[in-house]
This record gives sequence, structure tokens and C-alpha cells, in this order.
Amino acid sequence: MLTIAEENYIKQLLLLSLELPNKGGVGTNELAISLEVKPSTVNDMLKKLRTKEFIQFEKYGKIYLTELGKFTGLQIIRKHRLWETFLYQKLDFTWDEVHEVAEQLEHIQSPKLVEKLDKFLGFPSFDPHGDPIPNSRGEMVQLSKKLLFDAEIGSICKMVAVKDNSAVFLNYVIEIGLGINNRMKIISKQEFDDSIEIEVDKKRVRVSNKFAQNIYIVSENQ
Repeated sequence: MLTIAEENYIKQLLLLSLELPNKGGVGTNELAISLEVKPSTVNDMLKKLRTKEFIQFEKYGKIYLTELGKFTGLQIIRKHRLWETFLYQKLDFTWDEVHEVAEQLEHIQSPKLVEKLDKFLGFPSFDPHGDPIPNSRGEMVQLSKKLLFDAEIGSICKMVAVKDNSAVFLNYVIEIGLGINNRMKIISKQEFDDSIEIEVDKKRVRVSNKFAQNIYIVSENQ
């Protein structure tokens, strides 16, 4: 059985690898920064995970999840996103509250409970933040999404997910008037600071480059 720390490393490795354009390997420093730990601490854990055949890596090289590692990571993400959905839909937690609680619940070791939870929720494909939920086989829906930052001026799109799940960011998204599946129009882009003016529910607002780098969108016809 994996420890909570080992599960956290595997999950983070998977999330980082999914963000890479070619789904390639993850760097040790990149992993350390994302987990807010020292590189030396990461190296100690990587040795353990390699011994257990969850990863492949050489010193100073990139880290790659094995098939076992990928499947394990997907199942951890599956539990996390199902619990987020349960907390949001059934217990009236707000979308900025569910992440922290799900971080604890994702480590419950009961496949039967997870399957019953999935069935109880009606086999959802997405969590409250718009992220896809893997099924029991490790498969999940993939949208042709892109960042708001990359949207073209004049285009109409809808927000489908957020990259940053922190409460501070999610509260800011709410203040602007955005939510999952909300429509917006790209009005203009400021060359000086890469800020973007969008129109949401007939109201125009200018958002920062940082904001636009954390909102996922798809064109309206998707």
C-alpha cells in the first residue's frame, strides 16, 4: 500500500505531465517547486517510487510515470474529483471550499466506496471546476480547450475549467461574474501588459495576463 506522501507525488507527477504539450517527462526541480519541497526531498521519494516501479528516472534526467504509475495517478485524481463533486452537489460546499477537503478524502482506500460514490452521483464526467473525472478504467473525456490568454479578439467562447483551484483565485472568478459554462466575448487585448477585455453577461471587464493564464475555454460550438 502507498503512503499518503507517495500518492501525492504520483498525482502531482501525472498532473504536471498532462500539462506538457507532448506528455513528456517532468523535471525534478519542477516537481519540487509544485510540491513546495526541497529537491533533495524529491530525490529521496523518487528512489522509493522507482523501486516500487511507479516511475522511471535517472539522476539529473526527466521523470516518467510507468503504466502502473499513470493508472495509479488517475485513480487518485478520480477519487479527488468525485469527492469534490459530492461535496459541491450534495453537501452544499462552495467550489472554492471543496478542493482542500477532497485532498484528504482522496486517500481513502476503498474501491467499493468509490464505485458506489460514482454511481450515486450519476457517473459525472466533470468536477465543479470543469476538470474531467477519470472512470474506473482510467479513461476520461478530453476537451479541445485552450487558455483564455490564447483566445482571438472577437471570438465568443465559454469557460470550461480553471487551472488554479485556490480559494483566492476562485473567489476572484466569481467576483468577475464567471462560472463553468459561462459565455464570454473577447473584446480587445492590451499589447502593453497582455491584459484582456472580455464581455460577460453584457458587462465588460478587463482581466490580467495572470488571470487569462488560469482560465480554460472552448469555442461556443463545442
